[in-house]
Amino acid sequence: MIAIARGDVTAAILAGGAARRYGGIDKGLVELGGRPLVAWCAAALAPQADAVIVVANRNAERYAAFGRVIADRADGYLGPLEGIRSALAAATTPWLVTVPVDSPQPGADLVARLAASLDDGVNVAGAANGAQREPLFALYRVAAVRDLPASPADLPVWRWHDALGARIVDFADSAERFVNLNTPEELARYARG
Repeated sequence: MIAIARGDVTAAILAGGAARRYGGIDKGLVELGGRPLVAWCAAALAPQADAVIVVANRNAERYAAFGRVIADRADGYLGPLEGIRSALAAATTPWLVTVPVDSPQPGADLVARLAASLDDGVNVAGAANGAQREPLFALYRVAAVRDLPASPADLPVWRWHDALGARIVDFADSAERFVNLNTPEELARYARG
């Protein structure tokens, strides 16, 4: 187990997708309970990290209210792996935690539980919900993975984690944190409770 202080962590909210299932509307700015989805993520992560960054390919001025905004290093919507790589390049702390913008309640203990699984030989801790992996919820040792050779942008994040020897942490006791509001219908159902 590695002790990681709040000041050693940068949190990245991955909001750079094309949001095709939302008809192209910027998903991170869609409201839930009167607040955009990005605000929910930022509120959960800010107490766990020294800084919050938002990886977004549009609406930077609106996202700036929730953290430092960076764009994917490559043009276009190349998937979450490119967003993670962009966040790693921008991180100014030894550790980076990532979450997707469409999961509004990642939990106040996300960093602590991921960090508790690490030791000196492990550079990535990824999450699972009891039934499947949730690779966009992960903690990275920045110096160890930042300068890795480029991977295909469409490579599944979980496969990249496997290549890095990631430790997988099971959050079956709180799997609701991984709810993914991919469509307007899922958002409406979630809002109704």
